[in-house]
Amino acid sequence: MSTLDHVDLELLAALATDHRATVVALAERLGLSRNTVQARMARLERSGVFLSYERAISSTALGFPIEAFISLTVRQADLPAITAELPRVPEIVQAHGLSGQVDLLVRVACRDAQHLFDTDARILAIEGVERTETSLVMGEVIGYRVSPLMELARRE
Repeated sequence: MSTLDHVDLELLAALATDHRATVVALAERLGLSRNTVQARMARLERSGVFLSYERAISSTALGFPIEAFISLTVRQADLPAITAELPRVPEIVQAHGLSGQVDLLVRVACRDAQHLFDTDARILAIEGVERTETSLVMGEVIGYRVSPLMELARRE
């Protein structure tokens, strides 16, 4: 979506505040009709504004209390094959391609230190992965958020 108007930003802010809000509740809160909110939501969805409807579930609750970021340095020619192989590692909960010294950054969740060691070894064994560096997650300082960006967009 190229531009979001004032109503779109207000709708997104309301959803960010209460992600479980119903269409009726959003319409009431924003002073819009239910049909307007439904139409806006459908357009925002078609435009790719919403990243996921997946509920965030604690890896600790699932029995995987150790989280780490593993930085990968890879042979560039093998990057497509590596990115096709990474989803086969169930401990990887997120992966990003990067610019700079590190090529890929994966976030993993493991049961214990040995499980983390074994997971790192499996990633390192993927053809074309030249080096890994593991950093344990000690705590989340700022979780994923877009509310400050929405506020900035509304001011501009």
